[in-house]
Amino acid sequence: MYEERAAPLPYVVAWRSVTSHGSAPTRVLPDGCLDLIWRDGTVFVAGPDTTARIASSSPGSRYAALRFGAGTGPAVLGIAACEVVDRQVSLEAVWPAAAVRAIAEAEDPLAALTAAARRRWRGTDRAMVALGGAARAGLPVGVVAERCGLSSRQLQRRSNAAFGYGPKTLHRILRMQRAVALARTGESFAAVSAEAGYADQAHLAREVRALAGVPLTALLR
Repeated sequence: MYEERAAPLPYVVAWRSVTSHGSAPTRVLPDGCLDLIWRDGTVFVAGPDTTARIASSSPGSRYAALRFGAGTGPAVLGIAACEVVDRQVSLEAVWPAAAVRAIAEAEDPLAALTAAARRRWRGTDRAMVALGGAARAGLPVGVVAERCGLSSRQLQRRSNAAFGYGPKTLHRILRMQRAVALARTGESFAAVSAEAGYADQAHLAREVRALAGVPLTALLR
């Protein structure tokens, strides 16, 4: 069972999950986000992924989490996203043990996570929100930097801190996410490649395999 909804904070999604008996491992695609996760009484940070990872857990395992989009997670956690790329880190390595224990032992872990995030919320970085939108639109890095009032080097540094990687990698990941979403609506792969901004269908296939680890057809099964 998996369910998600918008959290009370901008660009943040709240989600819950319970692993059912017989569930197969899940392929988690990179999405440019950072997650704060409660799992069976432990709390950890799942950093932004650069490629897909395989997630598995014991039957009956419960999850409650916040997924931070638009580069909003690092300000809440107090660490740069590039410090946790492709990693899962115990929240006790970042926050005081007492604060983590209160979440771990909470009757409603999702409410506790949300309350903790609210207390540490610092608002959104307009430049990083703009970067996320521009990456989805496939705009060149130079154009994005100019719109944000930053040099290309400044944009790279800010992007690394907010998303865990630079604008070009972020663009590749968000383009792949869009392509998968379009393919799941039943569009042909040729139409998907054109609409998502790939050079051709072969380009789409190479990028999906590089980032997801399997062909697009496997993701749709």
